[in-house]
Amino acid sequence: MKRVGSRLAGTASQAFSGMLALLLAGAIESAGAASPEANYMIHCMGCHLSAGEGFPPAVPDARGEIGMMLKVEGGREYLVQVPGAAHAPLTDQELAEVVNYMLLNFSKETLPKDFEPLTGEEVARYRKVALIEVEEARAELLARIETLEHVDKGQNRRSP
Repeated sequence: MKRVGSRLAGTASQAFSGMLALLLAGAIESAGAASPEANYMIHCMGCHLSAGEGFPPAVPDARGEIGMMLKVEGGREYLVQVPGAAHAPLTDQELAEVVNYMLLNFSKETLPKDFEPLTGEEVARYRKVALIEVEEARAELLARIETLEHVDKGQNRRSP
């Protein structure tokens, strides 16, 4: 009996999820284009979750970290070239808007002072280069960020 109940609950949950996806897809289609937030929900939220917290270490926490990546060489490219972003069924402009949405909503406090939003043209250039060694590239960026943070802390100590 419990198995039937569990199966029915699972089926009801799947049906609800399916209806919700259809409603969202219909709303997007009738609007003509999805907003960056809707595209994030459709293409990114499954792994990065609603607030960008992800599932570390497998899916990195985007909160704070992605803003820091823009402070080091290769960071902008990385955010576009990670396979989930690079292969998303989005136009270059839509992907630029989604990445900018994530930066402004999950990492605004860590963005560089001279932050410039990504453009569709920039995303098109970055997407042409495949990122094969994702974990190694991320580790290198994090090491650059750590070095930058040590330099910043040292400069702050010397300031009056």
